[in-house]
Amino acid sequence: MKNSNIAIASAITGLIALAGISATPAVAAEKEKCYGVAKAGKNDCATKSSSCAGTSKMDHQKDAFVVVPKGLCDKLAGGSTEG
Repeated sequence: MKNSNIAIASAITGLIALAGISATPAVAAEKEKCYGVAKAGKNDCATKSSSCAGTSKMDHQKDAFVVVPKGLCDKLAGGSTEG
């Protein structure tokens, strides 16, 4: 009896995990990179002059970006979707 409960719980957990994976691309599609608005050390990924997130050297560095909801970047002062 206990083995069947474990099997059912495992199957349900697997279905929940698969549902989460299939939702991820839809969420990513609603985001965009916004260049030129990140504060120093608050960028989301590598820049032309640094190798990883959180390493931008100055505020509003032109090649540093943050990920924002699609359409928001155009509303931010100095924001650009092109880096």
